[in-house]
Amino acid sequence: MGQMYRSSIEDFLESKEARKYKNKIQLIFTSPPFALNVKKKYGNYQGEEYRTWLANLAPGLGDLLTDDGSIVIELGNAWEKGRPTMSTVVMKALIDFLEVGDLHLCQHLVWHNPAKLPSPAQWVNIEKIRLKDNFTHIWWMSKTQKPKANNKNVLEQYSESMKKLLKNKKYNAGKRPSGHNPNETSFLADNGGSIPGSVLYFPNTRSQGDYEKWCKAKELDMHPARMPTDIAEFFINFLTDEKDLVFDPFAGSNTTGAEAERLGRKWIGVERDLKYIRGSKGRFPGQFK
Repeated sequence: MGQMYRSSIEDFLESKEARKYKNKIQLIFTSPPFALNVKKKYGNYQGEEYRTWLANLAPGLGDLLTDDGSIVIELGNAWEKGRPTMSTVVMKALIDFLEVGDLHLCQHLVWHNPAKLPSPAQWVNIEKIRLKDNFTHIWWMSKTQKPKANNKNVLEQYSESMKKLLKNKKYNAGKRPSGHNPNETSFLADNGGSIPGSVLYFPNTRSQGDYEKWCKAKELDMHPARMPTDIAEFFINFLTDEKDLVFDPFAGSNTTGAEAERLGRKWIGVERDLKYIRGSKGRFPGQFK
């Protein structure tokens, strides 16, 4: 089992506990509070305050990483308060985070959630002048240009057409309009699956899992912004090996820790709210009463 610390991330990074983990964490995977116009119960900054706050965390988090470790952060979109226009504060915050932390941007990914409720409601549902905002950004960063990563650990099932191609051992070879010129055997190797694209499709629709049942039974508040297990599983498999150490500095309901443990990794998490720490025990069926 891993370790959950009750603390703000700022206090944790200044603590003796954090110094124990210097250069030992393989993956920092987290979804910090978004730069929303509406204040949430779990706490969130807004505007330029958000930009400064996030950037100031970069050096301390970077110090915890192994030389080939990664930081993966999910950030939602932000909108100008009272206006049907998007804010650029999230993009600026990401650039500041990279520069202040002296980090490389390995890849920009997108999580597309087809089940996300229509928002921002004023412009989408009421005035009907904008489209539903149903994706978030996922930024993969590291101290080196080549952190530990293996896309063979996250292969997807082949499409039916690819399965047919592999079975028939035949396809239309020759030069394409793009200039590519695959030969007659270019696509005939069975690699066990296809390499995922940078747009991840995971619907966040599960509502009656172990965590939810635990919180209801114990009459505890569920965290209102829970990370889908599929996303945590994907990046833990992609960027770590068994027994590596995974850290979530905004643990919330501790999806990251639970998936890390299930996959044979060690983990630590930081959450400042005791009620969410108590609720997170529901992520570990059979371990708590």
